[in-house]
Amino acid sequence: MKKILMGHNFLREGFKSLEGKFEIIYPEKSHFNKEEVLERIEDIDVLVPNFTFRTDKEIIDAGKNLKLIANFGVGYNTIDTEYAAQKGVTVTNTPYSVLEPTAELAFALIVATARRVGFYNNKLHSDERISWGIFDNLGTSIYGRTLGIYGMGRIGQAVARRAIASGMKIIYHNRRRLDEAIEKQYNARYVDFDTLLRESDVISLNAPATSETYHLMSDEQFKAMKSTAILVNTARGSLVDEQALIRALHNKEIYAAGLDVFENEPKIPEELKQFENVILTPHAGTQTYEDRIKMEEEVAKNILNFFSGGEINKVN
Repeated sequence: MKKILMGHNFLREGFKSLEGKFEIIYPEKSHFNKEEVLERIEDIDVLVPNFTFRTDKEIIDAGKNLKLIANFGVGYNTIDTEYAAQKGVTVTNTPYSVLEPTAELAFALIVATARRVGFYNNKLHSDERISWGIFDNLGTSIYGRTLGIYGMGRIGQAVARRAIASGMKIIYHNRRRLDEAIEKQYNARYVDFDTLLRESDVISLNAPATSETYHLMSDEQFKAMKSTAILVNTARGSLVDEQALIRALHNKEIYAAGLDVFENEPKIPEELKQFENVILTPHAGTQTYEDRIKMEEEVAKNILNFFSGGEINKVN
């Protein structure tokens, strides 16, 4: 019987389809650390890794029988996919189950930053006084504003769908322009990156972490944005130069930021925590019970289909 090593002590519901067909090894605690994976992986057929360390050459080489790395999540920057391919190991991800919940959180951050929800909540939960005057503590409306989406893929389009329902206008930038039919669906206008920076009232980052997107947003880009603009990042922390963002917020070059991802997770710069116009969430884009089950089911489907010759979400 083929063996699966689970990097996390996952919920069992989403992996029911694997039971009886594979020997499944779960950690007793929350997750295996790298040393524990190295101790167990020699005769493992499938690794479902975790995010606390990189699935690197050392792990892949130690997996003498390894055939598949089935990633739990859409982002696979913590896996050496190129080396896996060289060693004949397939890597898959879960692009469909993460779609709607990630878009939900992205849009929640857009609304929360614009309407100062975090600021109001923090003040009212503390002993600090807050004025209830009709012209005090004003936020900004998103109705009629322009949302600039960097990365108009599945998640970007799901964010756009929510934004349209709230009366926002859509512009976007991709490496490749979308088909005209898709643009018409969202009444979206394709622009270059510089135009996206200049015209957007809100910028939503929805692109993967690559060498091209590393520190996509840095000093020059923040200076090009409107001083009333909001940055939302639910993609990967490496897209934003955090020190440049801190400078932009300090100098009031942008209005606010909503961040679900960070460069050195789980560490967050102390300076970011001090801004009342910054909302922080702990990489929670898919943190719902329902979606965790769906993600597990998508991982299980990749595993079953890999060995049966069915369709898989291969990334290498």
